[in-house]
Amino acid sequence: MKQFKVYKDIRKQAMILGLPLALFALLMSSVLMSLLVVIFSFSLITIGVVVLFNLGLYIILTHLKKGKIGHSFKRVFPKEISSKHINVMAYEKAESDDV
Repeated sequence: MKQFKVYKDIRKQAMILGLPLALFALLMSSVLMSLLVVIFSFSLITIGVVVLFNLGLYIILTHLKKGKIGHSFKRVFPKEISSKHINVMAYEKAESDDV
């Protein structure tokens, strides 16, 4: 019988329209707010501006996800934390001073 590994962290890599869930939620909240703006101030210029804004936001979020824009959502802390003493002096300089 074939055994399958249980993968519990599937939500971490879930993608909708090429965006992670958090960025997709941001995009959908922007779409809902845009719909409210269109409903309460109905004009062709408003519709055009709202559509361009949402398209621009989608493009920016996909570039953020791919890492093409300088800002990145990386880890704040390093993978390893060490209590080793950090020597400010370079190895070559310390070796030349001994001679």
